[in-house]
Amino acid sequence: MSRAAEIEAALRAALEPVELEVIDDSARHAGHAGAREGGHFQVRIRSARFAGLAPLARHRLVYDALGPLGQRGVHALAIDAQPPRQD
Repeated sequence: MSRAAEIEAALRAALEPVELEVIDDSARHAGHAGAREGGHFQVRIRSARFAGLAPLARHRLVYDALGPLGQRGVHALAIDAQPPRQD
């Protein structure tokens, strides 16, 4: 299983998102000093768990959901965490 798939599975299990996209940007950072430490990822997630929370609290929920996975093999993680749209 790829690192992006592992991230997606962990977030789906913990946060039950209505929308989730995990993008592996590692190839764009090849040669970057930090790239040796792990991959670069973007996460766009919408979950009811984020309703009423400040952005920092949303990010903490994402990091908590990733647990040790977020500390091994991930050098950079860009997070866009929002509650579901109220269209």
